[in-house]
Parts: sequence; C-alpha cells; structure tokens
Amino acid sequence: MHDYDYTTLDVKSTQGVLHVVLDRPEVYNAFNEQVVEELTECFAKISQDEGYCVILTGNGRHFCAGADLGWMQRVASYTREENMEDSKKMALMFDTIDRCPKPVVGRVNGSAFGGGVGLVAVCDYVVCSENAQFAFSEINLGIVPAVISTYVLPRIGISRGRALFLSGERFTAHDALAMGLVHTVCPAEELDGVCEEKVQVLESSSPRAMAAAKEMMRKWSVLPREEYREYTTELIAGLRASEEGNEGISAFLEKRRPVWR
Repeated sequence: MHDYDYTTLDVKSTQGVLHVVLDRPEVYNAFNEQVVEELTECFAKISQDEGYCVILTGNGRHFCAGADLGWMQRVASYTREENMEDSKKMALMFDTIDRCPKPVVGRVNGSAFGGGVGLVAVCDYVVCSENAQFAFSEINLGIVPAVISTYVLPRIGISRGRALFLSGERFTAHDALAMGLVHTVCPAEELDGVCEEKVQVLESSSPRAMAAAKEMMRKWSVLPREEYREYTTELIAGLRASEEGNEGISAFLEKRRPVWR
C-alpha cells in the first residue's frame, strides 16, 4: 500500500475500499494547483495498489465548486505558454482518474460546478445527494468547459451540452439523473448506505475484468470499427483463458462465489 499523505486530500483505506476525500471545505473543495497535482498523484498510486474500489467525495456541504478564485486570478496573469502548461496538468488529472483500472464511485455530497462536474463525469457510478446542484459556470467567466467536455459530453449528450454550456444555468440532482450524469439520487443521510450497497455489488466483480471493461469502453470511442472488432475478439479470448476467467466460470458451474486475487 502506498503512502497517501496529502494537504488537500484526506485518503483512507477501509476493507479494500480507498476513500478519496477533497478536503478544502472552507472554499467548497475548489481546485487549485495543489489539488490538481495531488489528485493526479493519488490516482496514479491507486492504479497500482491492491484496493478493489475507490469512493471519491468531498468534505463539508459541497462536492467541488470548480476552480479556486485565487488560482483563477493567478491564471489571468499567465502567458499563453504558462496557460497551456496549466491546462495540460488539469487534463492529466482528469485522464488519470478516468483511466483508473478500479471502479470509482462518486459520492456527490453536495453541489458541483465547473470542473467539479468534470470530476463527477470521470466516476464510473455516481450516488448524489438530492440537494446537490450543478452548473457549467465557466461561460459566466468568459471561458468554456473545455477540458471536461471530453468526459461530460459522452454522459449528457450534445443537445444538453448546447443548452447548458451556453447558459451556465444551474440544474438539479434529478435533472442530472435524467441526463445520465449521475446514477442514483437519495437524501444526504442515505449516501453512505447507498454507496456501501454499490461497493458490495462491485466486490463480487472480477478486478481484472472490471479494468478490462473500462479500457474497452475507452477504446470504443476512439478505434475505427474494424480495429475495435479485432481488439474485442482478442480481449475476450485472453480473458477466457486467464486465471480470473477460469475461476469465474468454475465458480458459476460449481454454484459458489468466485475468489478473486
């Protein structure tokens, strides 16, 4: 197990589940350079550790308010080259979370704005407080949700993107559920129970197969159809012949729970 000692994150391991908590409640868990750096490093380590599941959440009343105002003020004085470097670091953070081979459950404990919605979109399953609100608020600052659009648009679609990216208007947890941004909406006091139920379901899934499924879905969006067909043919053949594939099929035939390493 790696050392997860951070300033802006509170990371704990409980029975194979890694809890990654954004820990800047005084600024509604907003991003700054340090948050970006620590989230990137944290999820890079998680990819190599033995835990089978990750829960990503925020400390306090909000999930993530997007970019920290102090950071935005500093960015405003950057050169184009400095802005490019800063944007690349932000893109790497989202990509690192998105590529995490372990299932990432988003525990959206409160509102998410701007880049905070991007964090929601790189989670595999999202449990959301019914009081949460969302907005692509970048447009009100004279910018756009550029980096996060890579992950948001496949979730909500171009039609909703056109409406919400241009207006910056707020939408509710139930709106987010209807558009596929989140998967379950519940009262705030039920968040932990619903997350625990989802974790128990994921515990029965093959770790290698979950990682393969996530990688497969990423390739679906970028590979030409013929290449994707060849890739999936090789993928299923390899998984069937793998140790976990043999264990899963044997357990099914023997009517027992599989034992994953």
